[in-house]
Amino acid sequence: MNKPIFLIGLLILLLSGAALYFLSVKSDTTQDRITNPSPTAEKQKPLTNEMSFFVTSVSPGKGADLGGLTGADSYCQKLAEDAGAGNKTWRAYLSTTATDNMSAVNARDRIGNGPWKNFKGEIIANNLEDLHSDANNINKQTALTEKGEVVNGRGDTPNKHDMLTGSTPEGMAFTKSEDTTCKNWTSSTEGSAMLGHHDRLGTSDTEAAKSWNSSHPSRGCSNENLVSTGGAGLFYCFAIEK
Repeated sequence: MNKPIFLIGLLILLLSGAALYFLSVKSDTTQDRITNPSPTAEKQKPLTNEMSFFVTSVSPGKGADLGGLTGADSYCQKLAEDAGAGNKTWRAYLSTTATDNMSAVNARDRIGNGPWKNFKGEIIANNLEDLHSDANNINKQTALTEKGEVVNGRGDTPNKHDMLTGSTPEGMAFTKSEDTTCKNWTSSTEGSAMLGHHDRLGTSDTEAAKSWNSSHPSRGCSNENLVSTGGAGLFYCFAIEK
């Protein structure tokens, strides 16, 4: 037998065997990753059966114009679905004031009876009474987004702690004549909206400064107006089922 030809054939055989072994190992590794995901991947998986409360991770982009309550509710539902929690009915925590054609709507009357849990399964409040008292567990560490992210608060850059609510501390609509809902969540220009602080921090130690749902009015209804006082057009979403 010709020695060079024999050596070439042997080399080809060895290379083919090595290639088959590499492909087999790669296949096994890929399959193992699928069936045994890393701890990091598990931590990023939302607790869809637990979560019934979140802060919107991003605003719809039109300031306080959310498309009214219907648009705001749809936005909560969409974010929940994107996070894998669309099996529940979601409502925005927003009040609207009375008009000639419409009665006032109270935020507290729209969100079910609780209890509510965040992305991690931590209790936010057991019921409506707890939610609208010092017994609630809303703060920067617990008021997470639908993705389980912490929202910037006072001291962070940029500050995003202002939450749109249009509500009194009791979760009710305002009865005064001044606009507190940016024209019932349809204006991105004129008007004003009552805001809460999700981190429970303000420029003073007053109850208003520490209120999660009724701290101070916005300077206007545009994106720029909301940013100027420490916000980003974010709001709370609650599931009406447990």
